[in-house]
Amino acid sequence: MDFVDYYSTLDVPKNASKEDIRKAYRKLARKYHPDVNPNDKEAHKKFQQINEANEVLSDPDKRKKYDQYGQDWKHADQFEQARQQQGRGGFGGSQAFDGGGFGGGGYTYSSADEGAFSDFFESLFGGSGGGGRRKRQSAFRGQDYTAELQLSLESAYATHKQTLTVNGKNVRITIPAGVENGQKIRLKGYGAPGANGGPAGDLYITFNIQNHTDYTRQGNDLYKTENVDLYTALLGGEKTIDTMGGKIKLKISPETQNGTKVRLKGKGFPVYKKEGSFGDLYITWNILLPTNLTEKEKQLFNELSKLSKS
Repeated sequence: MDFVDYYSTLDVPKNASKEDIRKAYRKLARKYHPDVNPNDKEAHKKFQQINEANEVLSDPDKRKKYDQYGQDWKHADQFEQARQQQGRGGFGGSQAFDGGGFGGGGYTYSSADEGAFSDFFESLFGGSGGGGRRKRQSAFRGQDYTAELQLSLESAYATHKQTLTVNGKNVRITIPAGVENGQKIRLKGYGAPGANGGPAGDLYITFNIQNHTDYTRQGNDLYKTENVDLYTALLGGEKTIDTMGGKIKLKISPETQNGTKVRLKGKGFPVYKKEGSFGDLYITWNILLPTNLTEKEKQLFNELSKLSKS
């Protein structure tokens, strides 16, 4: 397998800070996101590589292992364990490691340790050895993938199916109604294939909910402002408003004040994975004053003003 330089993938230096890595990832993810590049296989492949690099470099523990072991960073614990075992059995102690990385060419050993070095890798990956050694292979779990999926608020309101392209394969998933912004789900076995018969990794999807509506969402509750003319606010009446579940007619009490809030129970956002359960919808009335009054209307308002002061 060719060595993949995650630093080059994100176009950052090896001493880049966590914030530098975050900024570089966000910039490249926006550029190569599948929604921006539909039907572009190269962009999709680049997007997956960016996610893979970010998953490793944004995690301090994974980054440390990657810096030391390169593309084989996932097997760092096994390497260390095997090294310790070999060291106790005459492998030559820790001198076979210099703290470099597989990918960086810093992995060194002396000619005196060459036989033991081969034994060490044979015990991890299998292969033929000298002196009639028994072949062994160790199974390793595949790497996890991460991805970000953008949804509109309207899409998140209803359960629906969506197809994602993961590592060149189409994956059809069902997205339950009520997912929240920043929420993560795991798709077991949709990560990188395992080695030597090991299980595949998992795919972690983070939802990015885009709200381009008149609603404000807070958890499962929705908030919205509706205009009411002065005459309806004073005398009472009805108004038909749009909710995410359809139109509804509301009664407006006489002498309704500006900023009055009305709660509509069960007319909010669906509760995640609780079919039939919804939050509430809160409507705030905004009283509109009349403009461009006629002379007759001004006269009537003057009379009302005098009556209110008498």
